[in-house]
Amino acid sequence: MATMNTEEMKELVLNYVKKEYIEDDDTEITYDTPLISSGYVDSFSMVSLLVFLENKFKIKIPSSKATPEAFDTVNSIVALVNQYLV
Repeated sequence: MATMNTEEMKELVLNYVKKEYIEDDDTEITYDTPLISSGYVDSFSMVSLLVFLENKFKIKIPSSKATPEAFDTVNSIVALVNQYLV
């Protein structure tokens, strides 16, 4: 897989979150929208998002790093993923 730049990663994660977890198409989600603290993503969804990220980017994110804070915005998710990309 060709490497993605940060903007492409943000779009990928944002689109995944919208498709999987946002029921109302009119809901406006940005890179800085609180996902977990606003209730868009719950702990079960966070696990499926983690699996998606690990499979998509061929990385392993330690469970100690997969915190609600790390998964609360698209920006924080992409920053976490970037820590584990080679």
